[in-house]
Amino acid sequence: MRLMQTTQKSKTQHVELLVIGSGPGGLKAAIAAAKLGKKVVVVERKPYIGGAGIQTGTIPSKALREAAYLASRLAFRGMRGSSSPISHNENFLDEIVKRKDIIVDNKEAQNHKQLELNHVKLIQGEASFIDEHTMSIKDGPNSETVYRAESIILATGSRPRRPKDIPFDKERILDSTSIMHMNTLPKSLLVVGGGVIACEFVTIFAPLGVKVYLVDSHEHLLAYLDYDITDILASRMKDMGVHIQMRTKVVSIERERDTVITTLDNGEIIKTDTLLYALGRQPNIETLNIKAAGLSADDWGWIPKNEVGQTSQPSIYIVGDLGGTPSLASTAMEQGRIAVHHAFGHDKDAPAPLLPMAIYTIPEISTIGSTETALKKDGVDYFIGRARFSDTARGEIIGDKEGMMKILVAKDTRKILGVHITGESASELIHIGQIIMSLGGTVETIINNVFNYPTLAECYKNAALDCMNQINQTRQS
Repeated sequence: MRLMQTTQKSKTQHVELLVIGSGPGGLKAAIAAAKLGKKVVVVERKPYIGGAGIQTGTIPSKALREAAYLASRLAFRGMRGSSSPISHNENFLDEIVKRKDIIVDNKEAQNHKQLELNHVKLIQGEASFIDEHTMSIKDGPNSETVYRAESIILATGSRPRRPKDIPFDKERILDSTSIMHMNTLPKSLLVVGGGVIACEFVTIFAPLGVKVYLVDSHEHLLAYLDYDITDILASRMKDMGVHIQMRTKVVSIERERDTVITTLDNGEIIKTDTLLYALGRQPNIETLNIKAAGLSADDWGWIPKNEVGQTSQPSIYIVGDLGGTPSLASTAMEQGRIAVHHAFGHDKDAPAPLLPMAIYTIPEISTIGSTETALKKDGVDYFIGRARFSDTARGEIIGDKEGMMKILVAKDTRKILGVHITGESASELIHIGQIIMSLGGTVETIINNVFNYPTLAECYKNAALDCMNQINQTRQS
């Protein structure tokens, strides 16, 4: 679905909210403001809406991931515990991409419908500041409209970081956007990076029979998470046949005909059909002319903001990936709602202090709250409760032998400080821990509740009982 370009002459229009960018954060902000009765305009420079969330990132990659997951299950008669690659034909990825495109089109149509129902005006154009309340929108070859708004929300998102010394060609040397346009499976793939995007794509392509290499400079994958969680992921990757090299840097990347040649700092040379460079993202601010609005960015291009997204200019807010970490679609949507409510004096609700994170690898990883690393750094005393999926009836039924849940509990108050899960449906299970933590629940709160049987949610009770055993042993000593 494509946006229609306007053909208006240059003139000034007045609105209450101007939203630049139509990703998850921008769309949620626009609809939230419309529901408050505000006149809202959304500006999108692309000929489609949804940003990375719908078009190039969240939804497309998860659609591919689901296809890879289902294919690997079917190959072993539904036994989810097996992670060996499947056999595939050359048209397999093309079929997956077509299915992904259908999902993307459906989500885009749904968002268009939401904007229409809430009377939000949507235009295609390139926006740049004139001052802190005014923006020029170039909405045609020889057409420009000036909008003056009470408040402006910047939701222009981010894009893959593309260093100049990497010879990206959108064919064999790819970033996380261009890899979504592949229509045939490569025989081999080197992934540079050990973060979320890198790990997700590794576990998409490896189960599909692609020979995958991963190279990263950190000590372990997803370095900001606890090692016992990421170690399970690394183990599963190795079971899939992935060659992992940590504490290793890439010296050079070259293409010779149909081969990508990568030289590592340990002297090793890896030759693959394709390469995915997945080391960081950068903000989309180049065309915004932020200086005209009195804004400035740091050396990496990020614009400082407070907890409600407000910048140094009270009328300008930032939501979504443009604001940097945690760069999650779910967080962006909440940031959009919070920013709008603050801008129009409806900020009775404080921003959520607890944000769940999900990583859609195979297996999934999801966390909320503190890590052990953070608690140790802050000098917080805590207990650890662990539960294995394989110790539950549901875990045994689905064949998830490595899934694990870990809860971190404060020694003095027994409140839950963090929940970390890796395994089947981790992204769903985490919300139980989120609610318990949001309500100030304790380890006893979990123990005193009943969980359906058989379910993976029983792991909460098993982990809480494991923790209580340690508490009782401490009392006796």
